[in-house]
Amino acid sequence: MNETRRHLLASLSLAGASALLVGCRATPSGPSGSSGATNDDGREPAPGESVPEEVTAVEDLMREHGILRRALLVYQELVVRLRQDAMSVPAEAIEKTAQLFRVFGEDYHEKRLEEAYILPLIKNVQGPVAMYADVLVAQHTRGREITDYLLSVSKGDRISTNQVDDVTKALESFVRMYTHHAAVEDTVVFPAWKALTGDQEYNELGEKFEEIETEIFGEDGFESALRRMEEIESSLGLTNLEMFTAPPLPKLFAGSV
Repeated sequence: MNETRRHLLASLSLAGASALLVGCRATPSGPSGSSGATNDDGREPAPGESVPEEVTAVEDLMREHGILRRALLVYQELVVRLRQDAMSVPAEAIEKTAQLFRVFGEDYHEKRLEEAYILPLIKNVQGPVAMYADVLVAQHTRGREITDYLLSVSKGDRISTNQVDDVTKALESFVRMYTHHAAVEDTVVFPAWKALTGDQEYNELGEKFEEIETEIFGEDGFESALRRMEEIESSLGLTNLEMFTAPPLPKLFAGSV
């Protein structure tokens, strides 16, 4: 393993989280001209100057899920490629995706936000939503175990032949679990949590989430994670959305739709 990859693996902690995203900073885009918004220093933006976007707590959580879902799509694609020709798959693609999921997903999004502010509140309410809290935490724990495994087997240039089957099964189980996990959080847990907080508390928590993100990653944490995700996708040739368009139905079935 070269020194760069060795350094990245050593940075898998909240204290070194920003190192994972170094070089991937991006300025948030926004409308030009004056619209009443101000910069962080209170100035009116100059023509063409971008201003920080106002993001609510649930929107912040769901767009972070967007990053993690894109990581799952990379894993899904890697399963196909590993089964077709394992030697054509660089282990670094698994390693970098697992690193991003660990730092941005598990250590930040899950531990610092969901497990600290959302799931404890959900667990203590009356109603069916409460049953999800323990299950989601258990899945966080299982996900970290799988991420540990993926990082341990992706230290070389390629996945060894005798490990391909286990790695693909681990990737598939991870994708299956988190696909359902994130869907339940987005459609049930997050709306219930928002309904349980008053407007003032909800707005304060939105600001708190931003403070935590800045504490861990510095400025533009989400944008940096997004840029990192795009770099991983680009390295695998996955940046063209059109390539994923479903093919036309066979003529035999076209008339039944």
